[in-house]
Amino acid sequence: DGGFRLAESFRAAPLFFSAAELQALADAFKFAEGAGYPHTQELESALKKIEAGLGEEQLRELQHLAAGLDVIPPVRPPSVAPLLRELEQAVKAGMTLRIWYRKANEEEAREREIDPYGLAFDRNVWYVVGYCRKSEAPRVFRVDRIEGAARTGGRFQKPENFSAASFLKEMSDREREAEGPPARIRIEGENEALDAVCSHWHLRHYVLERTARTASFRLDAPTMNKYLPAYFLTFGARIKVLEPPELKRRIRETAAAIAALYAGGDE
Repeated sequence: DGGFRLAESFRAAPLFFSAAELQALADAFKFAEGAGYPHTQELESALKKIEAGLGEEQLRELQHLAAGLDVIPPVRPPSVAPLLRELEQAVKAGMTLRIWYRKANEEEAREREIDPYGLAFDRNVWYVVGYCRKSEAPRVFRVDRIEGAARTGGRFQKPENFSAASFLKEMSDREREAEGPPARIRIEGENEALDAVCSHWHLRHYVLERTARTASFRLDAPTMNKYLPAYFLTFGARIKVLEPPELKRRIRETAAAIAALYAGGDE
């Protein structure tokens, strides 16, 4: 009939993935599942199709390699996954949503209408960034604080080249205390404490260098002087400021004021 047909042996040929590639695929699925990725089922289905096309030796090697890594996910409400899918669909289709959002310091959720521009995942938390019609400005909402969402029937046009990650970065920049001369901050300490400082929602944007024992940042002096003394003191002796001298002095003064507050002993 003038057509052609693939031989069965060709169709059944094993996929040629290296051991490292197979492990990366399996590990990526675990991280996506741990992050609460809304399309985990589809990703798992794709991975199973890949496994079905592997040779016996490759499959055994994949099972062996995949057993060496586990991802422990944070506790999330069961409603987050379907809510993420609804938000993602609204982002793609440009659909306005009515959401019921509860702030951290509020007991009851309040109704808002938003035009969702994009989703972002940061430090085990999902966020939706969009235009809030109540505030008449772009806002960021934690997905795990959204107690419900419904389509309003309205439509919107997302700003061209909008990036949720870039917006979060710009928002962090706006949290700076004031424009001022940049200061290089260098600290040393325990690995876990350094991890916490380097992943801080604001400071993480200003990391210059991270080694096994130290971390360096560049931040404007007014913000440094106002916020960092009290913040660094929360780590106790687990971190130590190496520079600049101005920050070390302010930490000493803050610590001395706290010590003086309790100098009288128990009453």
